[in-house]
Amino acid sequence: MSSTDSAPAPGRSRGRRVAVVAVALVVLAGGAAGAVALSAHGRDQQPKEAGAPSAGTTKIVRQDLADSKTLAGTLGFGGQRTVKGTGKGAVTRLPKTDTPVARGKPLYWVDDRPVMVFFGDTPIFRTLGTAGTGGRDVTVLADNLKALGYDTGPTPRTSGKADGAEPGTELTPTLLAALKRWQHDTGQQETGKLAPGQIVVLPGTYRVSGIKAQLGDPAEEEILTVTSVHKLVRVKMEAQESGPVHKGDAVTLTLPDTKTVPGKVTSIGQTVQGGADADSSGSPSDATLQVTVEPVDSAAVKGLSSASVQVTFTAEQRKQVLAVPVGSLLALSEGGYALQRPGGKLVAIKTGLFAKGMVEVSGAGIKEGDTVVTTS
Repeated sequence: MSSTDSAPAPGRSRGRRVAVVAVALVVLAGGAAGAVALSAHGRDQQPKEAGAPSAGTTKIVRQDLADSKTLAGTLGFGGQRTVKGTGKGAVTRLPKTDTPVARGKPLYWVDDRPVMVFFGDTPIFRTLGTAGTGGRDVTVLADNLKALGYDTGPTPRTSGKADGAEPGTELTPTLLAALKRWQHDTGQQETGKLAPGQIVVLPGTYRVSGIKAQLGDPAEEEILTVTSVHKLVRVKMEAQESGPVHKGDAVTLTLPDTKTVPGKVTSIGQTVQGGADADSSGSPSDATLQVTVEPVDSAAVKGLSSASVQVTFTAEQRKQVLAVPVGSLLALSEGGYALQRPGGKLVAIKTGLFAKGMVEVSGAGIKEGDTVVTTS
């Protein structure tokens, strides 16, 4: 059938097309036996004849369509890690949960001496106190003292030392003097040396999420846990449905108070969970991946520490396309779909995206504002 309004062609095909027009007449009489009931996604389902619905009319509209999926997620703090102490002594003071972890400030106390926090990617694994020592741990010391406002002077880089240290910053007399001033200002012993048990090095800003040690426990045990200060949402998604989801995609978060806030996908897990193995009930479980989402504006979830939220992913969208309710589609006997005008004529069309009861349509014989028959 052509894409424009036309009468049935003569010959053998005439019988087939007359049958289609006969269906159209039944629709006008209220039968509409050829109307197709389609799902919102509609891609994998075959048209089915409806049981004598009532026919009405609707107009072809121009609008945005989005094929979306909403899943349950859990809002909370991310990036949990355990802080384990080093050195000798006993834990004598611990922070409270939710306490911010700040650079250059105490995290906990051993033998009533504070264990301070530096930010970086290398732990203090040896005592630093001899000028000329070089390595990445010295870089951590120099970077943190400078960030705290101390004059560390020129900090020459090293290409590696005979003692096997990795390339990094060289420990200079000026840097050692800055270390001693910082110790004085923070109430520590002014030794001008830094030992492993005096510093905890973390990758960045964290918060105390839990306490593992008790007062009097040895310092070398697990002390506490910390999490990132950034809140995120974890969503379990069926692995077979994760294809259209990509890092950086925009999503919509619906909070417990029904307020919606924008978010974005920050990571998609690579490890599939479940699948072939049975769950605790003995039934096979779906294979899932964990998708991580972050609110675009952290202030929007400031008052929530943890909560169940709804996450809406948009798999596909069309901007300003012609659309009709799915009940307007007629399945043609020779294949494809048509729209029916109130006078009974059929117009062959192509379908596109199905979303929320609407379907994208296109064809030379239709335009915005046209009236067509519909059952929904």
